[in-house]
Amino acid sequence: MATRGFSGRGHAASAGQPGRLPPGQFVTTDFPVLSAGPTPHVAREDWRFTLQVGPRPIKSWSWGDFIRLPITSVTRDIHCVTKWSKFDTGWEGVSIEDLLADAGLEPPTEFALAHSYDDYSTNVPVKDLLGGRAMIAIAYDGKPIAAEHGGPARLLVPHLYFWKSAKWVKALQFTERDEAGFWELRGYHMYGDPWGEQRYSGD
Repeated sequence: MATRGFSGRGHAASAGQPGRLPPGQFVTTDFPVLSAGPTPHVAREDWRFTLQVGPRPIKSWSWGDFIRLPITSVTRDIHCVTKWSKFDTGWEGVSIEDLLADAGLEPPTEFALAHSYDDYSTNVPVKDLLGGRAMIAIAYDGKPIAAEHGGPARLLVPHLYFWKSAKWVKALQFTERDEAGFWELRGYHMYGDPWGEQRYSGD
């Protein structure tokens, strides 16, 4: 796992914000970089995002197509399984609901796998992608997402541990069963709720 940009342990609580920090976490103002391997650099003109049902592609968007979809802005706290949390992060992107609407697709299953350009994958229950809880993010803090943080686009599911917010995302695949992704196959929790400290299988 590659790590860069983390310069301190931060602090265990945020003054005046009781109950905001999940158990076992500490607050940082940095944005640590953690990846399973080397950072892929995907040019926007080469990027595509695809919705799939099983192996079948339903709709695919080029970058130009994608940025014409409705853009949503959110501010959310994020929590990494390595125990740092960062408050009030600002993102812009396309909600999963808006993607489904543009594809004319109702969620066909209860489970999904996000796939990335570096062959990473992670599983997320479909219910956790809906209701304004998730997006394909294309901007962070008012700027295009840097490659080291998952640009040009990443999945954002901020209420789960941040390994679920797959960097360099290229596809969302609906699956019949809850299929383990990269870290889940290596002992991480299948769901990853920060408030339940669901870091590893058995937690």
